[in-house]
Formats: sequence, C-alpha cells, structure tokens
Amino acid sequence: MKIVVLPGDGIGPETMAVTVNVLEAVSQKYHLQLELKHDIAGHDSLKLHGATVTPALLEKVRAADGLMLGPMATYDFKDEAKGEINPSKFFRKTLDLYANIRPARTFKGMPARLGEFDLVVVRENTEGFYADRNIESGGSEMLITPDVVVSLRRITRVCCERIARTAFELAMTRRKKLTIVHKANVLKIGDGMFIEECLRVGKEFPEVAVDDFIVDAMMAHVVRAPQRFDVIVTTNMFGDILSDLTAELSGSLGLGASLNAGVNHAMGQAAHGSAPDIAGQNIANPFSLILSAGQLLRWHGLRAGKPAFIEASAAIEAATAEAIAAHEATRDVGGQLGTRETGAAFVARLMAV
Repeated sequence: MKIVVLPGDGIGPETMAVTVNVLEAVSQKYHLQLELKHDIAGHDSLKLHGATVTPALLEKVRAADGLMLGPMATYDFKDEAKGEINPSKFFRKTLDLYANIRPARTFKGMPARLGEFDLVVVRENTEGFYADRNIESGGSEMLITPDVVVSLRRITRVCCERIARTAFELAMTRRKKLTIVHKANVLKIGDGMFIEECLRVGKEFPEVAVDDFIVDAMMAHVVRAPQRFDVIVTTNMFGDILSDLTAELSGSLGLGASLNAGVNHAMGQAAHGSAPDIAGQNIANPFSLILSAGQLLRWHGLRAGKPAFIEASAAIEAATAEAIAAHEATRDVGGQLGTRETGAAFVARLMAV
C-alpha cells in the first residue's frame, strides 16, 4: 500500500512523526509492505512553492492508495488566488471523499462522565452548507449588500443516497442501529430529501433498526445518553458539529479519529486542528491521528480484500485502549508522557503483542 504523508502545520509534524512510527511498526509486524511517500502541504508548501497544494502533489496523491493529512492551519488560508488553498477541503472535493467517518467511544482509564458508549458519526462530506465545496467554481456565500449575506446550501439525491448506503453498510457490521439526524421541520425540502433517501436505502437493510432526530434535539439526547446511539448519519455541517461533540464526550477531541473516504481514494485526518499555541512543546495528543491511520488501513483492507490490513487496524485500536488504561498517554487523557514518549510506548506495546 502506498500512502502519501503530509505532516501539516502547528502540532502536525509532531503527531505525524509518531503516526509514521506506528505505521512502520504495523507494516513490519503484519507484513503490509507499506510504502510511505513524504511531501508537504500547508504553510511549508506555500513558502516553497507559492501554494499550499500543488498540481504535482495532487498527482502523487491520485497515484497512491491513501493519504495521511496532518492538521492544517485552515483558518490562515483565505485567498486561493494567492495559493492559499485549504488542503483538507481541496482533497475532499477533488478526490470526491464523500464519507467522513468519525468514531467516538469511551476508554477504560478515563472518567466516563456519561457512562460507556461506542458510536460512529457518518457525515456527508461534499455538499451542504459548506460554501467552499458545493458549487463547481467559486463560493456559494455572497455579499449582496454591505449588510446582507446569502449562503446557499446544496443537497442532491445522489449524495444523500451514497452517504446513507455507507452508514447502513457500517451499521450491519456493528449493533444494527442507525439514527438519521436532520432539520426537516425547517429545511423541509433539502432534509426531506435526505430522510427520504435514507429510508429508501434502509429498505435494503431490514435488519437495521432506524430512528431519526431533529438536530437540536439530538444534541440534547447525545449528551444525556450517548450509549443509546450506534451509527448516526447526517449532512455536512450537522455532522461536523455533532462529531466534535461526541469526540469530546468520549474524553477528549484528541481521541477523535476521522476518515474521509470515496470510491477510489481515502484520507486519514485527525479530528482536531493544528493547535499552534502548543506546537513544538511535545505535549500534543497523537492518538487522533494514530486512530485515523488505523481507519485508513481498514478501508484499504476492505476495499482490496486484504485481511492483514484489517487486523493491523484492529491492533491499533486495541493498543490505544490498552495505552490509555495504562496511562501511557499525554496529560489531556490522564497520562504524564510527552508526544514522542507516548508514541514510543505505543510502538513498544504494539510490537510486544
């Protein structure tokens, strides 16, 4: 498997260095023959090439089996005419990575303030209220007058159908329960179509129990009793907000894994940002990026029919749980180790099993 590795900005180089060590360890242990191709994006690329993402990098990513994207200083990149392209948006849109899969679960060794839970948010990733990715060219947020802004939202039947199918297929591998999250009481046409497509696809999966919640009510329910949920499927912006909430409910956004998947490409990416305020201090939690790398291996294993990759992914998740229980982690999740030391202990644990 060929993986392009982009360390990113802020804490990205620190957490990606740990993740690369983990990938090299599982490659050796499970005979994966991973080929890691290192490159740059974000601020480093802007300084060197005049653009945060270059055409040459895109071709390299297209030719690979997967991409690991480190945290990027997304808010810094405002003017695409000056090469300030949001790398995360660029790869999601250009490679049609329509499914953002973000698990959230509790771990032993950390306080389970709301009880133990294990759920996954499946978020549509290419349209919705995201003004930078739901039209072919330009943005869909317009300044009509100095005092009036109009933001357009695109919802299409094809995107609703494919994210629904992804969610139902995932639910079949878990507890066979799926929750549709929407705002159809207000967004009657767009979210009405989303619900319609989810229910239509659901007829192909009669074993999966289906319910639905309006998004504001869902925020209350998931805080009150997250263990009642298994797979949650929703549109882009609702999913972005909900998945950050559920990751934090698990104990820390630093545990939030994230996979952006399409038909032919996938990108592992930490759920959090570049955190420039703690960059270079050896205190950043690497687990979000490590778990995202595990998701990328699983995606490839399922797609290519290679069980060793699925086994390696499961080993990464199990080692994460064991490391947190043993407090071999950074301070934000109950440990006393630095970023590098957490990574070294994690690799040692992986290789000892």
